[in-house]
Amino acid sequence: MVYLAGAGCGDELLTKKAEEAIKKADVIIHDELIGRRVKELIRKSGAEVIDAGKRAGRHKLTQDEINALLARYAGEGKVVVRLKAGDPFIFGRGGEEAEFLAENGIKFEAIPGVSSAVAAPAYAGIPLTHRRYDPAVVFITGRQERERLNWDALAKLNATIVVLMGVSTLRQTTEKLMKHGKDPNTSVAIIEKGCSKQQRVVTGNLLNIADIAEKENIKAPAVIVIGDVVKLRKKLLPWMP
Repeated sequence: MVYLAGAGCGDELLTKKAEEAIKKADVIIHDELIGRRVKELIRKSGAEVIDAGKRAGRHKLTQDEINALLARYAGEGKVVVRLKAGDPFIFGRGGEEAEFLAENGIKFEAIPGVSSAVAAPAYAGIPLTHRRYDPAVVFITGRQERERLNWDALAKLNATIVVLMGVSTLRQTTEKLMKHGKDPNTSVAIIEKGCSKQQRVVTGNLLNIADIAEKENIKAPAVIVIGDVVKLRKKLLPWMP
C-alpha cells in the first residue's frame, strides 16, 4: 500500500490520519518543505526515510526515480508513505504519482493535507473568500512547463488569485495581469514561509508589489494573494495571535 499524504503547511497542520500513516509506515519518502516537528515524527517512526526534496532547479531525486522507489517498495509488500508539503494534489505532483501507481497496479490511498494556498493566507489574516469581495478563488502556479494560462480570461474574472511557486516570476505575472486589464490598484500580499515562526508578509498592489518584493528580498517558499480581500488583513490582524 502507498499513502499519498499531505503534511500540511508548517508544523501545526498535520492531520491525524497522516500522523497515523507515518507511524505505521515501513518507508517514508518525503518532500523538502515539511515542518520541523513533522520531520521529528518521521525520525521517531522507525521507518526507512528517503529525502526526495525538490526546490527550484535543485532536485535530489527525479520524478522517475521517485516513481521507481514507490514501485519497488510497494512490490516488496511494504507500507509506503509518500509525504508531501501541504496537499499532495495542489501542485504537488500527487496526481502524477497516483496515475503512475494506477498504471502499475499498485494500491494507494490519498490523505489530503492543508495546503499553504489556504493556510498561509488564513494565518496572515487574509480570508480568501468574503461576501463583499470576489465570488471565486483561482489557484495558479508561477512555474509552468509551457504557457497554458489564458491571461485575458484570468484578468477579467472576478476572482481572488492565489499563486504558488511564484516569487521568481512575480513581475511577469503582475505585468501580464495588468496588460490584460486587471486593475493596477488591485491589492496583493506575499506571505513568505507561511504558517511558521519565520512567517513574513508584505503588501502592495499589482503595480508596485514586484518592486516591494525585491526591496524586501522576499524568498521562496511564499504564497501570493491577488485580490481586495487582502485589505481585510489590516482590520483582522490586531486581533489575531
